[in-house]
Amino acid sequence: MSKTKKTGATHYEILFIAPNRFTDEEAKAVAETVEKIITGEGGQITLREYWGKKRLAYDIKHNAYGYYGLLEFDLESPLLAKVDQTLRLSNDILRHQIVVKRSKTEEEIARAKVIRAKIDSKKAAEEKKSEEKAKAPALSSPVSKMKEPEKDKRVNLKDLDEKLEGILNADDLI
Repeated sequence: MSKTKKTGATHYEILFIAPNRFTDEEAKAVAETVEKIITGEGGQITLREYWGKKRLAYDIKHNAYGYYGLLEFDLESPLLAKVDQTLRLSNDILRHQIVVKRSKTEEEIARAKVIRAKIDSKKAAEEKKSEEKAKAPALSSPVSKMKEPEKDKRVNLKDLDEKLEGILNADDLI
């Protein structure tokens, strides 16, 4: 037995993009197809995330938008090539990338959930404050109401003609 190679399943993450020609429901079906490809080779899905329709950084095969999906799975290394080849040949996937990912322990998952809950509660509190500010009537002080009236900055045509005549009649003109 080799000391450098592990035996058993390795933990992977795949991010894939389905083209914009699908509807949201059809794109979810494509995500299920990707799951079936992985489980068909003996993989075990540990995390599913469907991110929905997003704008692509650049057009891929004349598509400006795509439906993103993320899966984490455990699969034996020799079988990964079959999964990769199947996804490359699929017309339902624009792009995909598979990377090795370290498996999270239960403690790390629980810590991430606590942090996510704190972030969500802070966002909710900020949204509530902004809604209250929008609903509250604007209180204005009497001082702010007493502004100086602005002068009419428009020039009268008669005044303009007089100034022009003065300039043209000046003796020190070149």
